[in-house]
Amino acid sequence: MNNKGSVKDTLTFGFALFAMFFGAGNLIFPPYLGIISGPKWFTGFAGFTFADAGLALLAVIAIAYCNGNIMELFEKIGKWPAIILSFADIMCVGPLLVIPRTGATTYEMGIMPLAGKGLPIIVVVVIFFLLTFFLTVRPSKVIDIVGQFLTPVLIIALSVIIIKGVVSPLGTPMSKPMIENIFQRGIMDGYQTMDCFVSIAVGSVLMLTLANKGYSDSKQQIALLIKAGIIACVGLGLIYGGLTYLGSTVSKVYGMDVQQSQVIVNITQSLLGNTGKVILAIAVSLACLTTSIGLTSATAEYLTALFNNKISYAKVVAIVCVFATAAASMGVSGLVKIANPILAIVYPPTIVLIVLVFFKNKIKNDNVYKFAALFAVIISALTLLSTSVPAFGFVNSLPLAPIGFNWVVPTIIGGIIGNFVGASNKKVA
Repeated sequence: MNNKGSVKDTLTFGFALFAMFFGAGNLIFPPYLGIISGPKWFTGFAGFTFADAGLALLAVIAIAYCNGNIMELFEKIGKWPAIILSFADIMCVGPLLVIPRTGATTYEMGIMPLAGKGLPIIVVVVIFFLLTFFLTVRPSKVIDIVGQFLTPVLIIALSVIIIKGVVSPLGTPMSKPMIENIFQRGIMDGYQTMDCFVSIAVGSVLMLTLANKGYSDSKQQIALLIKAGIIACVGLGLIYGGLTYLGSTVSKVYGMDVQQSQVIVNITQSLLGNTGKVILAIAVSLACLTTSIGLTSATAEYLTALFNNKISYAKVVAIVCVFATAAASMGVSGLVKIANPILAIVYPPTIVLIVLVFFKNKIKNDNVYKFAALFAVIISALTLLSTSVPAFGFVNSLPLAPIGFNWVVPTIIGGIIGNFVGASNKKVA
């Protein structure tokens, strides 16, 4: 393969990854973070980008090392725990939360500001998921559709808003931030975007597309995906920086009680008037559509493999789109309320397994994976229960608890204990 082709493919994959990562939450969090950070907006931006783009890049590399095979990432904890955890992860970023949320957000932030509340949400989400179906039904074309056509329009729309806000700022940041521990708040918000889950989910789609383009060598595949991941994360960082800065310029206007999803809507309208509404509608709709396409394809690939191809890829895509249409009618807040408890428990062990992938040649005892993941799940479950059971409140005093990582130290301890429990060098079936 010639260098020119490699460069083109790297850029296409980089743009596709950017678009799949950049969904609704990525538009909502940074501007609000800028408001509450005020003059220290860059500190908040740094924390957000570290936890979002940083974890996403780490997951991209990890899934590349696993040849795009989700089960290879999870298999060390045992067959059934691996199936349960991977299934929970895919459901969170798939039909349970993120895919329906893309449709709901398109309505709430993209269509409703233009059409008003007279247009029912069900009409919008039906059209949205019909588009998702037709653009997803051919998995080998997903990356090209997203990377070559949809992402450039998305980037242009966002750039127009950001450049206007930088050249003609709406104001100056307040004299001091509204909150303390700004970097920690940025980390917590970045953590909640779930982009490292997205990296895992789209791994099979990425590898399928690479194979169809003639990249058969695993080292070549890994190298290209790492480069594409860096491109995507640099792009995310630039957009996050711009959006966070825009938020800081209106920090004297809005308080902490402002509705987060309306911040970017209000900023865009102030900068560009009614034209801004149209541009934002395009940006929001494309951000959500590209994420929906990527995750629907990834979910279908995973479920098709899980059921040994007994259900065709196209049928699974159709099922996911129908389910997402029904779920999206609940609205963004309803979806988040249902999925957050599940997410709080499955996220930590997933991050643990992503990190341990890089040490798989050094770890000879599978119990390291099992105990580390188990301790992460236990602490996460206790943290969730601590809101209603005071006896479990001690977990909120563990190291790194203020930034949502109270499970890290117990997980390390669990891994160490596992290393001394029944050395097992056998590969998990």
